[in-house]
Amino acid sequence: MTTPVLAALRGRLFWKILFGFGLTFFLMVQTLWVAIQLFDDPPRPIVHLFEDRLAPVELASAAAVLESGGLPALRRLIAAWPESERAGLVVRPADHGTPAASVVIRRDEVLIRSVTAPDGSVWQLSRDLSDLRMPPRPGGPFRLPPEIIMLGVGGGLVFSTALARYLIRPILRLRRGFDDLAGGDLAVRLGPAMGRRRDELADLARDFDVMAARLEQTVAARDRLLHDVSHELRSPLARLHMAVGLVRQSPDRVAVTLDRLELETARLDTLVGELLTLSRVENDAPRREDYFDLHGLVASVVADARFEAGPAGVTVESHVTPAASLTGGAMLIKGSAELMRRAVENIIRNALKFSPEGGAVTVSVDIDERGRRHVLKVRDRGPGVPPEMLASIFEPFVRGPDGSRNQGYGLGLAIARRTVEAHGGRIIAANRSTGGLEMTVTLPWTMTA
Repeated sequence: MTTPVLAALRGRLFWKILFGFGLTFFLMVQTLWVAIQLFDDPPRPIVHLFEDRLAPVELASAAAVLESGGLPALRRLIAAWPESERAGLVVRPADHGTPAASVVIRRDEVLIRSVTAPDGSVWQLSRDLSDLRMPPRPGGPFRLPPEIIMLGVGGGLVFSTALARYLIRPILRLRRGFDDLAGGDLAVRLGPAMGRRRDELADLARDFDVMAARLEQTVAARDRLLHDVSHELRSPLARLHMAVGLVRQSPDRVAVTLDRLELETARLDTLVGELLTLSRVENDAPRREDYFDLHGLVASVVADARFEAGPAGVTVESHVTPAASLTGGAMLIKGSAELMRRAVENIIRNALKFSPEGGAVTVSVDIDERGRRHVLKVRDRGPGVPPEMLASIFEPFVRGPDGSRNQGYGLGLAIARRTVEAHGGRIIAANRSTGGLEMTVTLPWTMTA
């Protein structure tokens, strides 16, 4: 017996299934037996066969022998019959005046025929049918034969054991999977162990695999983020350490060193602030009960972007119309307006950062009524992104190909993507055929005011 079966024997659910279905099978067999005894008569067709065919043939044979050979020939014939059949046939002289006839008369349970022997004597043959009847069953229909009881017990045990094993095996596999997952084995998968099952337990195993894969990706992303954060913190901390050492060696350069300390402290503050924002996105956004208008939010961000883009000689063109004037209602989004504003700012600022002097950034917001979603597009005329980097630019600490121009930490687009996804949306990046990058954000609206 295999280990899973032994484990199943120790499980409570196994015993419940075993005894529950075993008892049900036993009661079904016994009830079926009682019902057959009460409402059916299985030997009846055999009795009819004797009454309608065999007994008349037997009587006709005896009459034919008596007619042709007389009484001695009939006795020799009867002597060859079995004892039970000999007892059923009675031969006696017919009553005086009874004519011989080949017609068989039935009186209650007796077949009667008159026969004339070769010597002229008339005999009456009687075949009693009562011995063909099945005797009443002693104890009535509720007295179960041992064979039926054994069939119920044995069949119930076999059926319930097979059923219990069929149900318990995948449950035990699921339990081991959860144990392995809790023990840190994030690579455990249960789908292959379910074989060709297509029931609810197989669906549960597939859901487990999806959960394990998502957990494995989350843990891997966390580990990668911790590694990147450690790397990004090391550089400003090293410069702070060098500045402190420089002050100790050259006290006359205190002013210059303090400026450096202030700059590195500001960078650390910015980095920590963006990391906190990144961690807040997935935790805070789904819990917020705020409703906001994306069109108005983007219009506000565009106004700020125009102010920031002026000194760089970049213009910001917008095609943003308040949603209320488009359909007579506001397609509001449920979540955090603060985080969404930060996400849109990061996308537009990223476009401004890579736009050349005299270039333009185009921002548009449309509605997709069939898909019940907003579509935000931000286009720039910068150098674009190498195709192999389009999918990775939303990962934390991933910078563009021109890292010297990018003064950030590569967290802006990561915050934008997590914010959009936390609101049920999607963000993609694609290079434009005319040059530059296009960011497309789709966000489903929650309600129509």
